[in-house]
This record gives sequence, structure tokens and C-alpha cells, in this order.
Amino acid sequence: MRPYILAETNWKALKNANFDLAVLPWGATEAHNYHLPYATDVYESDALAAESARIAWKKGAKVIVLPTIPFGVNTGQSDIYLDINLNPSTQLSILNDIITVLDRQGIKKLIIFNSHGGNNFKPLVRELGLRFPEMFLCFSNWFQSMDKTEYFDNEGDHADEMETSLMLYLKPELVLPKEEWGSGASKNYKIKSFSEGWIWAERKWSQISEDTGVGDPAQATDKKGERYFTDVTQKIGNFFFELCNADLNDLYE
Repeated sequence: MRPYILAETNWKALKNANFDLAVLPWGATEAHNYHLPYATDVYESDALAAESARIAWKKGAKVIVLPTIPFGVNTGQSDIYLDINLNPSTQLSILNDIITVLDRQGIKKLIIFNSHGGNNFKPLVRELGLRFPEMFLCFSNWFQSMDKTEYFDNEGDHADEMETSLMLYLKPELVLPKEEWGSGASKNYKIKSFSEGWIWAERKWSQISEDTGVGDPAQATDKKGERYFTDVTQKIGNFFFELCNADLNDLYE
């Protein structure tokens, strides 16, 4: 039993417990190239949040990791078989209910631990911040926490070298043999302005990628995944510790 993982702990341990920070991992259920499982984002968020919390807990932080939400925003993948979509409005409702519990029970800090690029929590955090003025709400995209070019050779953002390396480290039994991997080749908009970052439109996934991957996974290894996992969780674990101990009335300098 890990006392910082809500799904594993029990009422005997929690009856008189007090936590400063709740962590809500949020993944997705979607195709990840030919070779990675549909729950890749869930496995990643589970493992990264748990290890980050362990690091913070060991330093004395009172942090509790909530069960992972397994579905995310997949509106651009409506024709990809069994990619399960949650609309942003549904996410807002789920968050509202969870935050209501935390606020009522005195856990005033929440981090949404995002593991899926299609989830956009910024407008939700803005709206919920007005509803719950005593709560401190934030979110993280762990995949943006480190410079990936220092760990991986090929760029990508879905079932790429980074994600394949992580899954080779975390869940190798769920990764198909290398001869089954797709190339992760993808198409970009013909209109240059979209690729410059100042105009955005949702990608139609079945039109940009044959295998649903974006980024070549060919050079992925479990060793690369282990090194990246270690560094990411160390950085995030230190942040959890800092946030647990932060005075909400003295956050700025």
C-alpha cells in the first residue's frame, strides 16, 4: 500500500489524515500508432504521477494522488475506432464535482496532471477558479516539463520515440514487436500560417496519419524511457513538494 495513492489506501489510514495537495491524473483512450496500447496516456499518467508523489512524500509533502480519469478530448478522432471522446464541457462537470469535494473537505490545492495533448484545461481552470475562490487550481503537461531533444533523436507528439521509449520501460509487455511499428509519418497543413503557431485548427487525425502516430518511434529504447522518466518525475516531485508547502497568500515576489 502506498499511502499517497488514494486507490490503494484505506479508511483506517485516512480517517484522521490531512493532505495539502491533490493530484488528478488525466489521460485518454485512443489509438497510439500500431504498436502501443489504447491506454498509453493512462499508463503514463499513472506511473509518472505516482513516482512524482513518492518523491514528494519522501521529502515530507502531504500529497494524495486521485484515480486517473481514463478518457480525454478526442474530437478530431471521431472516425478512429473506439477512440473515446469526452467533450470539454463534460470535463468541466467532472472537475466541478471533484473540486466541490476537495473544497468542502479542506484540500485547497489541486493539480490536474495531464497526459494527453488534446486536453486543454486552461479555460476550465479559469472558470472553476471563479467558482471556487478558496481553491488553488493548476495543471501540468508533463510532456513539456523537459527538453525532449536532450533525450530523443526524433521529434513527434503522439506514439513517437518518447512515448514508445516510456512504454518500453513502463509496460514492455504491451508494446508490439518492432517489426509491427508504423513509421509515424504525418502531414502538415498546406497553409503555412497554421504551422507558425499563431493560427490553430484541429487536425483530422485519419487524414494526417496512416498509423495514427505522429513521429518516428524507430530509435526508441527502454533505457531512453527510463532516463526520461527519472528526470521528469524528479522535477515534478520537487514541484509537488514546493506546492504542498506554499502559502497561498504569499505566492508572488
